[in-house]
Amino acid sequence: MAETGSPAEFSGSLASVNLPPPRTRIFKIIVIGDSGVGKTCLTYRFCAGKFPDKTEATIGVDFRERLVEIDGEKIKIQLWDTAGQERFRKSMVQHYYRNVHAVVFVYDVTNATSFRSLPAWIEECKQHALGTEVPRILVGNKCDLQDSVQVGTDVAQQFADAHSMPLFETSAKNPNSQGEGNYGNSDHVEAIFMTVAHKLKSQKPLVLSQPPEASGGGAVNLNRGREDGADGGRSWSCSSC
Repeated sequence: MAETGSPAEFSGSLASVNLPPPRTRIFKIIVIGDSGVGKTCLTYRFCAGKFPDKTEATIGVDFRERLVEIDGEKIKIQLWDTAGQERFRKSMVQHYYRNVHAVVFVYDVTNATSFRSLPAWIEECKQHALGTEVPRILVGNKCDLQDSVQVGTDVAQQFADAHSMPLFETSAKNPNSQGEGNYGNSDHVEAIFMTVAHKLKSQKPLVLSQPPEASGGGAVNLNRGREDGADGGRSWSCSSC
């Protein structure tokens, strides 16, 4: 009879087996709003950590991603930035809305027309079967231009409340708030997208997955306590952007 290996040898052989790498969950977040409101600048700020030196009108879809770490889990955030002009969108819209996990609506606080367009963007989401179960937030961009503000925080907050969305006011150009409060001197752009990622992680939706790879940005650690920023009735505004 052939001799069998010792338990120690057997356990050693198991340890040498190459196990598959852990899977990385992917969250697809779309960023929509009128042309010129700063969608590209916001996504670039979050993924590259800086304001772009030069921007042009998006034609079709811009795609950026960043690997972050939340509560010890690595998660890939994919930001899809679509053209705000209808003539650049027609051929891409159906693909753009496929497998979406969250929506970020963006308006320009210095452009009242971009704010008045928000109901049309919300309606477009409905037409592509994005129901209320898909998390969504409202972002007022360019609040560094305080002398040119046309959309006040109170008006924006009423709209956000009416559509059950949290409101953030920020500046992609200079997102560091000097205001008082728990989030003084914090990066609002960072907080916006990490708030969405936290909410998605807590919901544990069905998401695409793939082995971890090198991504456009470094890993960021975020404790669960930051999730409190997702309050539906809370506005994060910058007093000195």
